[in-house]
Amino acid sequence: MYKKILLPTDGSEYANKAAKHAQWIAKASGAEIIALAVMETSSLVGLPADDLIVRIKEMLEEEAERSLDKIDEIVEKDQNDVKITLKTEEGSPADVVLKTIKEEDIDLVVIGTSGKHGLDRFLLGSVAEKVVRSSSCPVLVVH
Repeated sequence: MYKKILLPTDGSEYANKAAKHAQWIAKASGAEIIALAVMETSSLVGLPADDLIVRIKEMLEEEAERSLDKIDEIVEKDQNDVKITLKTEEGSPADVVLKTIKEEDIDLVVIGTSGKHGLDRFLLGSVAEKVVRSSSCPVLVVH
């Protein structure tokens, strides 16, 4: 039923739970998982020092790499031959997810309810909510 599953991650507990669901669905349907970490860099615009911007981007890249490594570990732990592709993009997380859905011809998005950057008082994280509202494919939201 599914050929490509998009798994956005920010390294949060909910993203890691979503990875377990994506892995199970991919195994059952023979789908490929594309794990996506998005570096939000819009807040760096206007910072006075170029070297500060470079260092912050390096830190964001390291955080994205750790998030993707954790997803890879979760999926590979079961040794079930699920193909996984790890991607890092820069931009607004919801916009990048929606763009990736179109570019990669995604059949299903599996996303955590709220990331580590969100406020727990919201039932659904702002990125997940935007993806649910605007996605051209089914979205499974994992809490």
